Amino acid sequence: MVSLEQVKLLESKVTRMIDFVAKVTEENTKLKEKLDSYEKRTGELEILFQRFKDDQGRIEDGILSALDLLNKFEDAVGGKLSGGVKLQEPVALEKQTALEKPTIPTKPTTEIPEEEPIRDEEPIPDKEPIPDEDDDQAVSGAELDIF
Repeated sequence: MVSLEQVKLLESKVTRMIDFVAKVTEENTKLKEKLDSYEKRTGELEILFQRFKDDQGRIEDGILSALDLLNKFEDAVGGKLSGGVKLQEPVALEKQTALEKPTIPTKPTTEIPEEEPIRDEEPIPDKEPIPDEDDDQAVSGAELDIF
């Protein structure tokens, strides 16, 4: 026969099991709610990331466009300062890609006077070369300007 004590023991175990199942069910519900909120937030972040990625592409395009405009402006200002004549493109511009390469006119925009021909020679130094100490003729014929 089953004793009263065994029934009470069984009843207490069932009660504890019911409490445990209720606690675990409540915890499971809370975890599902957290999971839903995390999945919602993940979706929002994915949308924000995609917008950021799109904006980043637009920003890069804008910067490249601004740099291209600055190159054109520099070419235009450089052309006005040097009389509007560009004989050769810099080597760095030849190596740029077709998208990055600014358009530079190949024909001069103004005529070059015949009295001043443009030469592709090295510039004349501003100062006269210092004669060697062994060169007596250069020292004897030269005057020293102090002031």
